[in-house]
Amino acid sequence: MKNIVLIGFMGVGKGSVAREIIKLSDYMSVDTDDLIESMENRVIKKIFEQSGEAYFRNLEKRVSLWLGQNVTNTLISTGGGFYKQDNLKEIGIVVFLNSPFEKILKRIKNHPNAVKKLKKRPLLKDLKKAKELYYERLPQYTAVADITIDVTDKSALDCAKELLLKVKQYA
Repeated sequence: MKNIVLIGFMGVGKGSVAREIIKLSDYMSVDTDDLIESMENRVIKKIFEQSGEAYFRNLEKRVSLWLGQNVTNTLISTGGGFYKQDNLKEIGIVVFLNSPFEKILKRIKNHPNAVKKLKKRPLLKDLKKAKELYYERLPQYTAVADITIDVTDKSALDCAKELLLKVKQYA
């Protein structure tokens, strides 16, 4: 089994889909943002505030190199900008979870922990900039993905089932 690397815009549901995949498969799971927070002993928001985005992107690079050398048979949920790592394809099968920006925003705002979810994502502070970032990244996500799953208005379970089927066909 190869690793599966989930990419997509922040708030698209990578974590939710990952939790369902774990229930349905033998994959282990890691989240790149969780790894970074453990390395730094501080949350992503604080890393951005105290050290800046460039510093955070360097941490992502360290994590990507570590994953590529040390991790197998694992589902890897990534932060929204992790797709830029040079060794992404070496880490595993890259799956892009896609949904329109407005649907992602609606999903976050309708979540029971919406305030916490928004606070956790510093790049969503300015919605105009976030939307521009979404449209800037969209073709880049598509370009690096081996598989694309449209998650719009689907349950995490349905997305997980579709993803596992497509990964099996891909491999």
